[in-house]
Amino acid sequence: MERTVLHVDCNKFYASVECLYRPEIRNKPVAVGGSPESRHGIILTKNEIASKYGLTVGEPLWKAKQKCPDLVIVPPNYPLYLRFSKLCRKIYEDYTDLIEPFGLDECWLDITGCGRDGYETAEEIRNRIKSELGITVSVGVSFNKIFAKLGSDYKKPDAVTVISRENYKDIAWRLLVGDLLFAGLSTQKKLNYYGINTIGDLANADVNMLKKILGKNGVTLHRFANGLDISRVRHKDEIEDLKSVGNSTTTPRDLKDCDDIKTVFCVLCESVARRLRENGLKGRTVTIWVRDSALSSFSRQRKLPACTNVSTEILDVAMTLFKENIGESFKIRSLGVSVSDFDVDFCEQYDFSKTVENREKLEKLERTVDSLKVRFGNYCIIRASQMKKTDLSGFNPHDEHIIHPIGYKVS
Repeated sequence: MERTVLHVDCNKFYASVECLYRPEIRNKPVAVGGSPESRHGIILTKNEIASKYGLTVGEPLWKAKQKCPDLVIVPPNYPLYLRFSKLCRKIYEDYTDLIEPFGLDECWLDITGCGRDGYETAEEIRNRIKSELGITVSVGVSFNKIFAKLGSDYKKPDAVTVISRENYKDIAWRLLVGDLLFAGLSTQKKLNYYGINTIGDLANADVNMLKKILGKNGVTLHRFANGLDISRVRHKDEIEDLKSVGNSTTTPRDLKDCDDIKTVFCVLCESVARRLRENGLKGRTVTIWVRDSALSSFSRQRKLPACTNVSTEILDVAMTLFKENIGESFKIRSLGVSVSDFDVDFCEQYDFSKTVENREKLEKLERTVDSLKVRFGNYCIIRASQMKKTDLSGFNPHDEHIIHPIGYKVS
């Protein structure tokens, strides 16, 4: 039986919800973003009016204000967005139990075998969300998840696009290769260098060449472009295992020396380590993400000899990676750190340098600090070194962390 997969994407989700609740700003250019004063200021999303000014997601708010002086900037209200996300899912559940989230505002639905036409179901969902919730969605209908996602992106806002076995070459293959899911900017640049500009070019490229250029990801993208994705849509109650735990932040000012960097990394690493311990996890791969004031970014990672959930060890690796990959002069705007490669059954042999004993003591100490923060708040106890630069250390990524469920995995 041919599969029928829908991808439902809420249009300008955060901004649409804000405009719904604030009638006075509905006819104005609106962006949802952080505080410009604290420099946590990028556009998370914007409404259709703001889009006409050339504003883009991820753009600094100060730059957006230069393009659009009348821009209304609204701080994000995640509890409200979560509520609307759940209301959307309640509607989807009237059609299938196979509902897989891809962020707060997107979901795949598999309605194969439900006895319903894909296009008619998509139109019904689109109209119901508009009438019952007051926001709009775009829906892609296809025979796999990748092309369904392409369909929801193809025509916006408030539209339905069907990409079938009969028309996918006419629709999907004409799109830029960067429109394909998981073909990021770096991948797109590599493919463009070899003359692969469209999804059709990718589909017709030699798979062995793609493997040499991109490794296993090249083979996966080649399959995607040819409509050969067979990954399933998960059941609505299925929970995907954590692959990594991380936090990032945009700093209130440029970071210009290693003391600045260490101050911010320390807060991030403490949050990551605490979240690891809360989930009963230990990891052995540390990854850092760095973006400078010119918005150029890079990430680096290193594998540890042993699994850890101790912030001091994570911090040491983060700082080492940073120093090895940055010059003497820098202006850093954003930092992130994550830990992955979990191994719950990892056993380490004791040695004469008491490496294991020292790690166990540090973990016990940090667990004690965790219990104090649970009882008395995040700022009841902090490192003395953090007191020197409170403008950089005075944020709480642990309690402010919002998990956006990402449910896609290639199988």
